[in-house]
Amino acid sequence: MLESRFKVAVALAGCVLLVGCATTSQDEALRAELNEIRAMAEQASADAVAAREQAAAAKSSADAARASADQAKAQAADTDARIDRMFKKAMYK
Repeated sequence: MLESRFKVAVALAGCVLLVGCATTSQDEALRAELNEIRAMAEQASADAVAAREQAAAAKSSADAARASADQAKAQAADTDARIDRMFKKAMYK
């Protein structure tokens, strides 16, 4: 009877070791997946920062283009007014 209990105990110990190893292996797999997810999140964060910087640069460029266009519009209006005055002056002579 003692011998059969010993065999059962050895069999149970073997099962516990196998389950323990499987759990450790699963734990390592989960840790690896977690590290991969963290790396992906860090990359996404870095991409977001880069996109924000590019958007700020694009806005700055658009603001400069708007200022240049506003200046060109003002110069065109000034030139139009001068031409109009010259035409009216020529008509009065």
